[in-house]
Amino acid sequence: MRIEFFYKLMAFLFFCLVQALVFNQMHVLGFATPLLYVYFIIKFRYNYPHWGLMLWGFVMGVTLDTFSNTPGVASASMTLLSAVRPALLALFVPRDSSPELVPSFSSLGTARFVYYTMMMVIIYCVVFFSLEMFTIFNVLYWAESILGSMALTVVLILVMENVRRGK
Repeated sequence: MRIEFFYKLMAFLFFCLVQALVFNQMHVLGFATPLLYVYFIIKFRYNYPHWGLMLWGFVMGVTLDTFSNTPGVASASMTLLSAVRPALLALFVPRDSSPELVPSFSSLGTARFVYYTMMMVIIYCVVFFSLEMFTIFNVLYWAESILGSMALTVVLILVMENVRRGK
């Protein structure tokens, strides 16, 4: 338990620093920003306590809100993502799998992991950019931001997962 908490804390710090120092400065084509920290919530084990998952998501969101100047947007989005994650993951996990399962290419299979990742990122991006823009007058920019950020984030998560699988 203690070693798992230490690993989660290190991952938390890594994703917060990378997002705040690198990815928040990147705006591909002026609207797409990679949101790699969603990977942090994706990689929790299947039977992780729901309250703990939501607490990690909220704290990460508040930390990112502090460094990104998006008051409440990331924290609300990460908390919602943490709330829907157990039900969404249950759709992709085989019935006879271990409760200690950590979502990955090897545990879910490549197709299931990609679909699971895409669903998580879509939910996050829609909520995040809807709260950030909070208007319906610039629908094209809203859609471009969601689709561009979703594509960048999914590609980065899959690359990270591939790199982790290789070690």
